[in-house]
Amino acid sequence: MTIKEAVLKSLDEIQKPIGSYELCDYILSKEYVEFKGKTPHNTVSAHLTDFIYKNDKRVKRVKKQGGNYLYYLSKYEDIVNVINYNQPIKEIVKKQAYKERDLHVLLSTFLKDIENVFSKTIFHEKSLSKESGQVWTNPDMVGVSFLQLKNKTSQEFFKKINQKEAFKIYSYELKREISSDNELKQAYFQAVSNSSWANYGYLVALDFSDDLLDEIERLNQSFGVGVIKLKSYPYQSEILYPARYKELEFKTIDKLCKMNSEFEKFIEHIEKLMGIEERFYRPLEKDFETFCDSFFKNDNEILTYCKEKNIPFEEKNFI
Repeated sequence: MTIKEAVLKSLDEIQKPIGSYELCDYILSKEYVEFKGKTPHNTVSAHLTDFIYKNDKRVKRVKKQGGNYLYYLSKYEDIVNVINYNQPIKEIVKKQAYKERDLHVLLSTFLKDIENVFSKTIFHEKSLSKESGQVWTNPDMVGVSFLQLKNKTSQEFFKKINQKEAFKIYSYELKREISSDNELKQAYFQAVSNSSWANYGYLVALDFSDDLLDEIERLNQSFGVGVIKLKSYPYQSEILYPARYKELEFKTIDKLCKMNSEFEKFIEHIEKLMGIEERFYRPLEKDFETFCDSFFKNDNEILTYCKEKNIPFEEKNFI
């Protein structure tokens, strides 16, 4: 049974208006479908919204006090018309939702410890350009990995004869979650635009709706931007689809350097590391590591951070 079928079946059994959150709980209790993502409530909500926006006559909704919607099958509209859904409701104190930028340290931990990539957040608000279109130019994070050869002589030799292959630069576009096809398209092509200059570009999110996996694969094969499913326990994060390699595009790199001083400093650090003698390399690398984003040193730091920022997590990962 698909999620869409589970939604229709459950609404048919309930026979009265119900909120998306409660509907998801009902579907889970009946085990009609197995959700692969960590936020099934968002997935169900996205499907319900899809019914409405696509003008699917089978599903309707009514707005109750507070602005929330209740959903029901149109064949039960007679029941809906005799119920007052605008009775005063108790005020619910909600936890403050985590912000997109709260995910950066989780990604930097995954990149440093698993992928051996140094990463740096690029703050859009610090760019010289204040045009709204810069969200299609500035990446959320950038990263670099250096080729590590075991022999110092071969390392220096390789850098001299093939310097551009001695490092790779990455661009990352982060989202909290992607629940609908429209969200996926907008986020993916933003990542395509923001990573046009880099060797590799990635779209990163804490959760992707299960229904989008086929479309994600199609987009990856067509446009080459990779996809990373981030986890609150960052060591379990995974690259769903790897990015396709491309040459650096220096005109855009130059533009970004002019727009954002932090990006310029990031490039400066790489240039220094690539041109320095081996005996001076380690001090410069430490300086670069300090410049880059911090990352978690242990599980307790991660757990404390997720609780503080209200980022969903599984307790069993920290035992």
